[in-house]
Order: sequence, then C-alpha cells, then structure tokens
Amino acid sequence: MLLKKETALEEKHRRLDRVMEEQKEKLEVIAGISSDEAKRLLIQSMESDAKRDAALMIRKIEDEARLAADRKSREIIAYAIQRYAGDFVGENTVSAVNLPSEEMKGRIIGREGRNIRAIEAATGIDLIIDDTPEAVVLSSFDPIRREVARISLERLIQDGRIHPGRIEDIVKKVKSEVEQIIRETGEKASFDVEVHDIHPEIIKMLGSLKYRTSFSQNVLQHSIDVAYLTGMMAAELKMNVKEAKRAGLLHDIGKAVDHKVEGTHAAIGADYAKRFGENPRIVQAIATHHDDGRNNTLLGVLVQAADTLSAARPGARREMLETYVKRLEELEKIAHSFNGVDKCFAIQAGREIRILVENEKISDNDAVMLCKDVIKKIESELTYPGQIKVTAIRETRISDYAK
Repeated sequence: MLLKKETALEEKHRRLDRVMEEQKEKLEVIAGISSDEAKRLLIQSMESDAKRDAALMIRKIEDEARLAADRKSREIIAYAIQRYAGDFVGENTVSAVNLPSEEMKGRIIGREGRNIRAIEAATGIDLIIDDTPEAVVLSSFDPIRREVARISLERLIQDGRIHPGRIEDIVKKVKSEVEQIIRETGEKASFDVEVHDIHPEIIKMLGSLKYRTSFSQNVLQHSIDVAYLTGMMAAELKMNVKEAKRAGLLHDIGKAVDHKVEGTHAAIGADYAKRFGENPRIVQAIATHHDDGRNNTLLGVLVQAADTLSAARPGARREMLETYVKRLEELEKIAHSFNGVDKCFAIQAGREIRILVENEKISDNDAVMLCKDVIKKIESELTYPGQIKVTAIRETRISDYAK
C-alpha cells in the first residue's frame, strides 16, 4: 500500500516538472528571449541601478566633504587671526595683581569658589588664577572695571578679611574713589591745557576719557594733543587761542558716553556741550569735526585738521583693538536688551558672556529660555571667531538683621 502511494507521488512530481518546463518554453516563445538571457538582463539592470545609486552617494559625500572643508578652513583662518590679535590685545585688557604667598590664591577662591564668584559679580571682570607664581590676572575690556577690581583686590589682600559681604563693601568704596580720580584727571587735563571754567559734568566726562581708547590710542591724551595743535594753528592765524584750545580739548567728549547713548560721538559731544553751557562756536566745532568741511567754520576746520594730525601720527592707532572692544560692547548690549537682566559682563576676551538676572522677575525655567534667546540673537546679529559661551546666573540671596 505504502509502495503504491510512493510510486503515485513520484509520478505527480514528474508530471509537475513537465508542466513547469512546458510553461517555461511558452514564456520564452512569448518573450522572445531565453531564461539565461533574462537573467543576464536582470543582472545588468541591477548593476546599472547600483552604479547610479553609488554615484549619487559619492557625489553627496564629496559635496559634504567640500562644505566641511570650506567651513573648517574658515575656522582655521579665524582662529589664526584671533591668536595673532591676542598678543597685543592682551596687553590692553589684562592687569596682574601680585600676591604675598601662594596660600592667598585659595583664600581668594574661597569655599566652593564663593569669593571669586562674588568678586567677578561685583566688578564685572574675569579673575584668572593659574600656575603663575604669586600672581592673579584680571581680565576685562573695560579699563575702569579692571582698575576698580585691581584696587579692590589689593585692598582685600592687605586687609585679610575676604568674604562676599566684605568684597561688596570694598568694591563700593573703590568705585567712589575711582570716580574721584576721574574728576581729578579731568581737572588736571584742563589745567595743563589752560582751559578753565568748564562745567563739573564736562570735567567728569573729560576725566573718564583716560580709560577710553580709540583704535588703541588713549582718547584723553589724543584730546590734549588736539588742544595743543589747535592752539598752535590758531596762534599762527591770529585767532582766539584759548577758544581753539577749548574746542580741541572737548572735541571727543562724546566718546565718554557714546557706548551708552545712541548717535555719533560728535553729535553726542555737541549735545552735552550745549547742555552744560558751552559757547555755540565750541558746540559747532565739536559737532562738525568729522564733516567734509564745506559748511564748517574756521574753528571747526582747525579742530578737524588737528584731530587728523594726532591720529595720523605713526603708531598712534591700531584698528584691531577698537573692533575687538566694539564687539564686546555689542555683546553686552544684546544681553541688556532682554527683560529681567540685572547685569551682564563680557569676559574671556569675548568668548563668554555672563548674565545676572533678577530673581524676582525671572524663574529658573525663564533663565534657561533667556540663555537660548540670547544665543539666537548673538548668532543672528554678531560676527565673531570661534564660539561664545552664554551663562545665565539666577541667585537667591536672603539677608536679615539680628536685633
């Protein structure tokens, strides 16, 4: 019985094989090609598709590699420029404070870094403590901040009591002392040039120019140079020498506040001079010292010529530092444009901006969003080498009195 079934199954397999062979022959007749040719055509088709896909992939990889190489080359050039600028920019943006011993570094840092954070928050500078023996470095593009920090740190080291409360008290006192130095500097400059009866506010603006640079040229020294040059030319032309010196000395006072007020420094300076009772001829000379001279007065032309002579002196100016400082000021301006920002400081040569927010207005979640919004605005509005780190700090401080 089993043998019969096995024989019948084999017969069915043979019949199925014959049917499949017949169908194959019929398909070959209909298609006009043999099965071997069909296989070969299929393989060719698949090979062609594979080559096309491979070519597309290679082209995509090459394009990506080209773009990456272009981006990388720009980064290399930018970093090279940045490193080249660093040497002389560093000389103008850092101050060193000598320490009595290495142990003092630990006291300046404080427990869990609270003292160094308090110093940086109060002064707006970046305090660098490295392997330099018995010295710390103060870094800031704003020389007034740096001077306040230097004097404050020297006082704290001398006093020995270094803690956040004491730091804030010392910094507050030193700021008022630096303001006094600025007033005295303005008075000395006006006395040296023999220009008298200047309004106290103008004197203060004049003194603050000691801490300002234009293309790395000290603006106060530049103003004194211009005053002397204008006076000399006025004497040759039989003009009023005192008036000429006054216009020359005050021509750049707008630079004392041009980072805080909208407009050109010439227009800002003229506005302040007018506000504080300066002669209209002086105001007009300040306002037009960068004009083309066609509608200018003779006094304005003299100030313009003296300004050009002082700036054109070999080695007087370097544009790279001015551009660098302007970028840092724009960085701080962007951060200040957001609501809830209390203070902001550009540090690490513009590679980091530290933002202190008002904890009553900004929550922890808001601080996260603020950080991201600042980053977006910096990316859309500024051009800079490398990358800029944005740090938003929200601090809760509670004080009360034991009675």
